Amino acid sequence: MKIVLMTLALLMMGTPAFAKKDCNELKAEIDAKLKAKGVKVYTLEIVPNEAVKDGKIVGSCDGGTKKIVYTRGK
Repeated sequence: MKIVLMTLALLMMGTPAFAKKDCNELKAEIDAKLKAKGVKVYTLEIVPNEAVKDGKIVGSCDGGTKKIVYTRGK
């Protein structure tokens, strides 16, 4: 039983590394969720990992090479 649980845990940890979701698709999903929650004034930017400066990281895409950054009020 312990082996099964450990195997499941390892598989779940490795899953994000294989998920290479398209940045524009993920950005659209996040945008739809924000609009559904009533958020009106914000920006979502797709930036390379090394270019992240201000804002909150709300997503990772292209195999972890880019981040989607949320900034409120712009």
